[in-house]
Amino acid sequence: MTTTNLLTDPAECRPSATHAIGTEAATTVATVLKSLSDPLRLRMLSAIATDPRGEACVCDLAELADVSQPTISHHLKVMKETGMLASERRGTWVYYRIVPERRSAVTALLDTFAPAAVTDVQVEAEDRAEALRTMDARLTRLAEELADELTGLNRDLVVAIVRESYAGLVRSAKLTQHMIPLTERFARQRLADLTRDRESGVPQVLFVCVANAGRSQLAAAIVNQLAGGRIIARSAGSTPAADVHPHVRSLLAEIGGNRDAAEAFPKPLTDDAVRAADVVVTMGCGDVCPIIPGVRYEDWAVGDPALASEVGIAAIRDDIEARVRGLLTDLHVHVDGGSP
Repeated sequence: MTTTNLLTDPAECRPSATHAIGTEAATTVATVLKSLSDPLRLRMLSAIATDPRGEACVCDLAELADVSQPTISHHLKVMKETGMLASERRGTWVYYRIVPERRSAVTALLDTFAPAAVTDVQVEAEDRAEALRTMDARLTRLAEELADELTGLNRDLVVAIVRESYAGLVRSAKLTQHMIPLTERFARQRLADLTRDRESGVPQVLFVCVANAGRSQLAAAIVNQLAGGRIIARSAGSTPAADVHPHVRSLLAEIGGNRDAAEAFPKPLTDDAVRAADVVVTMGCGDVCPIIPGVRYEDWAVGDPALASEVGIAAIRDDIEARVRGLLTDLHVHVDGGSP
């Protein structure tokens, strides 16, 4: 069986534009539609078309928006110039009505498009409300489960931390389908910070940068890899981004594996995290942390991987690793001499 090439065989493919409207008609329609591409003009057109008198004056239409009468007159003039409206002056007021030949077109526009648009908005609002109800139910269930598990903590405190954690994360979230597991991880971290015993616990380091999407994530990953559990490293941001920068995510995969990279997510800076830390390191990006007595503060002037070339990113990683090794030495944590 022979397959006909419809792209090259003129006998099989004869495109035709004979049913298209003419250039002059298309230009006229486009001009009219352009004149209506303003919400206030559409509302004014609707008010005129539905007025029982069959017309409306500028004083009637001024009630539609908090704008001056000259602005109303300007919008009406635009629609009049495209043939949609006709006008008549009576005393000090000008009255506008739909041009009879255009009434059916205006009716079709308002009766067809407007209800469909309103329905779409209503459906979207209903979907959003249902999503909020579902999320609230899931948050409540998560809070109850954690409160049942962490019996040594005040139940109301656990519930409050869960809801605060969700609120802190969702502000910068790009996608929300993973918010519940992320909220659980962040809430557990915050509860651990609240209950940390500084005297008997292992040292804890907090790395802080604005977005928590690059340098701070990288520094925490290197500490956790080198220290092998002898130090807890966390990271946070004063204005967390929606996600970790792709360049940094690939580095995290090299350091700690794909699972660690997948689990990295920007987190907001909290006072609890600062209080729980033995050392707080800001990453040279101008962040200011709460000053807590007994906490050591450092600022590392480190380049931003998000703005660097491939060679620059490698140099930034090496710089952070060298600084991390120096910090671990100060904290009396022995590490091997090689790269992680």
